[in-house]
Amino acid sequence: MKAVGFTHYLPIEIESAFLDLDIEKPQPEGRDVLVSIKAVAVNPVDVKVRAPKDKVEETPRIIGYDASGVVEAVGPDVTLFMPGDEVYYAGDITRSGTNAEFHLVDERIVGRKPASLSHAEAAALPLTTITAYEAFFDRLGIDRDGADAGQSILIIGAGGGVGSISIQLAKQAGLMVIATASRSETSDWVKSLGADHVINHREDIVAQVHASGIKHVDHIAIFNDMRHWNTAVELIRPQGGIVSIDDTDLPMPMSGMKTKAASFHWEFMFARSMHQTPDMIEQHHLLCYVTDQIDAGNIQTTVSKVLSPINAANMREAHRLVETGQAKGKIVVEEF
Repeated sequence: MKAVGFTHYLPIEIESAFLDLDIEKPQPEGRDVLVSIKAVAVNPVDVKVRAPKDKVEETPRIIGYDASGVVEAVGPDVTLFMPGDEVYYAGDITRSGTNAEFHLVDERIVGRKPASLSHAEAAALPLTTITAYEAFFDRLGIDRDGADAGQSILIIGAGGGVGSISIQLAKQAGLMVIATASRSETSDWVKSLGADHVINHREDIVAQVHASGIKHVDHIAIFNDMRHWNTAVELIRPQGGIVSIDDTDLPMPMSGMKTKAASFHWEFMFARSMHQTPDMIEQHHLLCYVTDQIDAGNIQTTVSKVLSPINAANMREAHRLVETGQAKGKIVVEEF
């Protein structure tokens, strides 16, 4: 089968940063499904994993996480899917990736693909959807079905892939959304997704939130980087919660959190599959919930650009676009 991988961790401008490969097609065992890949999306995690480093792979490494495709075959213990089913999922960082014609994945982290979306539109969603869903409903404890309607959430870095779906999930839960975006293009984008207030995270966030008539916010999600930690601590309400997805080497002073009895949570959507947690199947359930919301017209895809076909050249371009940090929504590559 065809695949796209690499042996050397190189700057994306170098042609051999990705290679077109011909490798053996895998076969499913246990609870694995074999998926015929139709489209994949590129996330910041793809870029982080492939980032230049002094390391060489003996056999080509295949990465890729987001995918949409059709079940080709199933392992003997599979109960959720059968050949011919259309699926979407975010993969497992501990296994070979989705940048291949066929891919093995545990059925417990796979969802039914939204019938109303193309494979390219669906591939844009899983990783960021799982991240935003877990951040809000599992980590911060917001009620998915509206029991916390009217509460406020500040989403810092709302124009990217995670931010784009998180705005929609927050609105579905009835929250008032304050979204940050630093360019007119991304500002318009987050407004179109339902943000109630849009502020610029390159300017004084606290002053802008206060100017909106809001002293404290009930929940804060940091979806870009931790430079805004002190701002988040200042704005979170007493006994509120902050969630972040970003690795950090920056100081995170906790005194303000202590005196507010506020909570802090990390979200890492690969945690369930990486550690084979007993509740792994929750990712199947949440993806199917989002599928129902999409097919009901309540949530829209966050794809912003589609490249075709899936090959080394287009994978380099997709990674280049993500590396700029300027992309709104998601970059997708479709069809081998």
